[in-house]
Amino acid sequence: QVQLVESGGGLVQAGGSLRLSCAASGRTFSYYAMVWFRQAPGKEREFVAGVASGGNTYYGDSVKGRFTISRDNAKYTVSLQMNSLKPEDTAVYYCAATTLPANIKNWNGMNYWGKGTLVTVSS
Repeated sequence: QVQLVESGGGLVQAGGSLRLSCAASGRTFSYYAMVWFRQAPGKEREFVAGVASGGNTYYGDSVKGRFTISRDNAKYTVSLQMNSLKPEDTAVYYCAATTLPANIKNWNGMNYWGKGTLVTVSS
């Protein structure tokens, strides 16, 4: 069992930055691919970024070049640095974990989920 707790959400103006963090329980953290999804009101859950256990990173098209995902296996954390934020980035951001890296972009393939943290970007 892995518990995931997100933090770092809040209100920011367009063009600003936020850093989200996800703290995981359990010593098996390094075995999981860690992923960030987001869901805006009335929209489907969207893949944002993922980092495999070996460190390879993946990004959704809408955030490439603006967001950076990283993981610290010693601290059981994964972070999402979000720069040049836009109003369309407003959403609840969820941290998730999967044992199958092939599923990294598929929210149906996640084994564990956090409860989410709200990011609001004002124009």
